[in-house]
Amino acid sequence: MKVANAVAEILKREGIEFLIGYPVNPIIEAAAEADIRTIMVRQERIGLHMCDAIAKVTSGDRIGVFAMQHGPGTENAFGGVAQSWGDSCPVVVLPAGYARNVNQVRPNFNAALNYRNVTKWCEQVTVPGATEEALRRAFTQVKNGRPAPVLIEFPSDLLREEISGPLEYQKAPRLKSGPDPRSVSEIAAALVEAQRPVICAGQGVHYGKAWKQLRELAELLEAPVMTTLPGKSAFPEAHPLALGSGGIGFTRSSFATPMPKGKRIAHATLDPTDINKDVPVELAAVGDAGLTLDALLEEVKDRLHGKPRGRLDGVTRGISSLKKEWMEQWMPRLTQNTKPLSPYRVIWELLHTVDVKETIITHDAGSPRDQLSPFWVSETPLGYIGWGKTTQLGYGLGLAMGAKLAKPDKLCVNVWGDAAIGFTGMDFETAVRERIPILSILMNNFSMAIELKVMPVATEKYRSTDISGHYANFAQALGGYGERVTEPEEIVPAIRRGIQKTREGTPALLEFITEKAVDVSRFG
Repeated sequence: MKVANAVAEILKREGIEFLIGYPVNPIIEAAAEADIRTIMVRQERIGLHMCDAIAKVTSGDRIGVFAMQHGPGTENAFGGVAQSWGDSCPVVVLPAGYARNVNQVRPNFNAALNYRNVTKWCEQVTVPGATEEALRRAFTQVKNGRPAPVLIEFPSDLLREEISGPLEYQKAPRLKSGPDPRSVSEIAAALVEAQRPVICAGQGVHYGKAWKQLRELAELLEAPVMTTLPGKSAFPEAHPLALGSGGIGFTRSSFATPMPKGKRIAHATLDPTDINKDVPVELAAVGDAGLTLDALLEEVKDRLHGKPRGRLDGVTRGISSLKKEWMEQWMPRLTQNTKPLSPYRVIWELLHTVDVKETIITHDAGSPRDQLSPFWVSETPLGYIGWGKTTQLGYGLGLAMGAKLAKPDKLCVNVWGDAAIGFTGMDFETAVRERIPILSILMNNFSMAIELKVMPVATEKYRSTDISGHYANFAQALGGYGERVTEPEEIVPAIRRGIQKTREGTPALLEFITEKAVDVSRFG
């Protein structure tokens, strides 16, 4: 068989159901011949975003695979792979490359050379017989250790060559490693000794499927739980011990909740390179979050003789009091009856209209992230796709589409703004064409509102922050359902109509005309 067909056969053996990509790459046609559904996007970056979501909402059990053309295709895809790298998403990237006689010649773009800083494994296949072992390495790497993208480049001429002999490929294993028992014992002792322990849970809980263990540990310690933005929904946010989400915990970022100074910090992580990277820690454990929490639970139970110490009422009263004060401050914005609409009113009505347990929601960069994340009360694991390390505009659309592919029975929602749709909006047509019925909630304030404070002169002189469009009409023109909403009393009926359209199989875009809001909560 030809190399391209061998690649497709290996993908089938790995259980790959979708190949997302953009032509021309012979692997795409070979995948279709092997009955792997091929999904073509309008730009490379969005396809990689879809792959990210497939992994995110399945805890890495399913891996997204993306294929693209040599040259401009690999150049265009770089931002998408960089996002996967920054957000720790396991993705297999299979670019075609220039023919072997010219792939080292300037200015031809060599993916195997240029992607090394945004992948955990990156190589180029140079002879047909190396196809099997290269993909074996790639899938073993992408399934184990820290989640991250891997890339195998196939020169275009190589893909058309023959492989001699039968394929002996076997599915790569998925393995887990646990923490050093001594580290667990030290952390358990510190947690039990602490008078007011607080747990900050990240996305490792999702990949480790450790939601039950996290809840048990919190309830045993009677400890409040906050999550990082990628970890949001790892702990039920209606729980009395829930503090909500607070950005990225152990990475310095303008979108992160800083760790308190002068406190004892224990850091449990899968990747040892994270320890002391940004936050100095006294105690640390390296291993899968599920195995780590299993071990911690046993240690803490032993030290507490299997039961809590009676601190729950005091702790939860404090949390409840703070939340009440916070919600009283924000309730006027969440229920505001003005025109243009308050974006917080839209989010509040959305939260109380959908079935949260049957919904997967995500946001885009900027205002949608900052407005949605504090107020959306996640009830079930993986019901919220949080992100924000590289904050690429337009990421949310691909996430919603990928989530819908992986979880077709869920209502999959992306909340974005008029800036984000400018980056990836054409791929709403991909949702229509590929029959991926998502619900897009668009906040249109005709402005780059966040930038108003930092670009006053450019705005006054040249209207540099003004952006515009009738995006409901745009959605209709692309074959989907589009509706523009300007009246407060129409918010809920419009959401219900949009949900109904997705149930009928039609992607829907609801465009809400909102104020130029720049206020954000620093509590949730």
